[in-house]
Amino acid sequence: MISHAEHLVTVFGGAGFIGRYVCERLFKAGVRVRVASRDPRNAYFLQPLAQVGQFGFEKADITNLDSVRNAVKSATAVVNLCGLFGRSMRRVHVDGARNVAQAAREAGARALVQISAIGADPNAQSEYGRTKGEGERAVRDAFAGATIIRPSLVFGPEDDLTNRFAAMARLPFLPVIASRRNFQPVYVRDLAKAIGMAALEPARFGGKTYDVGGPQVMSMAELHHAIFEITGQDPEIVHLPDILASAIAHLGWLPGAPLTRDQWLMLQRDNVPATGAPGLEAFGIEPTPLAAVGREWLGRFNRGGKFAGRRINLTATS
Repeated sequence: MISHAEHLVTVFGGAGFIGRYVCERLFKAGVRVRVASRDPRNAYFLQPLAQVGQFGFEKADITNLDSVRNAVKSATAVVNLCGLFGRSMRRVHVDGARNVAQAAREAGARALVQISAIGADPNAQSEYGRTKGEGERAVRDAFAGATIIRPSLVFGPEDDLTNRFAAMARLPFLPVIASRRNFQPVYVRDLAKAIGMAALEPARFGGKTYDVGGPQVMSMAELHHAIFEITGQDPEIVHLPDILASAIAHLGWLPGAPLTRDQWLMLQRDNVPATGAPGLEAFGIEPTPLAAVGREWLGRFNRGGKFAGRRINLTATS
């Protein structure tokens, strides 16, 4: 076993929402981190979080195998956080994931952590779920000992989930799509801790797949109400009929429209860990409920309450 000081972890997507917490977790463990992204300038904000000599960056595009190979040179572990919605899903989720796994194997990396999603399945109806599932298969074929982590919805200070819902709740009426669909939202710092552990301890976590959710199963409507409780907002929820939501999705993006056709297809099934699937408990992590931490960043939406104007904390604290 090598010491943490001898580790070099390449993180693809390290400048993103989840990535910043993964990198900080690795910094705190005393690990050297190389952030690989198409524009390294997007990762500069991470530098103050690291000690001298801990942080580096590399220009790389996971759809370009040569650039991926350069980014993983000498790495003892590799983390792939890249994912998106749009026309390039197959290139990123399948071809890109394969490139990362192949390059990690060639470089002699001891660990590879692939971030997928609950609902990933090569036979999924949605392109997102289907390409994520095919990407998992491509990763396993190229790097059999990879750890695959499938999170549910992820919440935290910079998320595009709770912040968007809280901003929309300023309206007197709030239409909610798929209001009865269930999710198990997971706190970004809990997820980042699991990812960091998987990268540094492949003997424990390698070759396995984890479905990662938080402590509570919540319907879409219940998630909105939990946010309202934190922010002190009280809009009237309007449960949008499925037939109307489907029609909006068929039309594609419109001003104010909350989903694409592919996102609507994903909402046809619950987004919760599979029964019996290992999750955060396998890492010894007690999941954090939204109510325990949400005021850290959602308090700013409570303009009349005691949390009004509180500054958002942009980095992990534990």
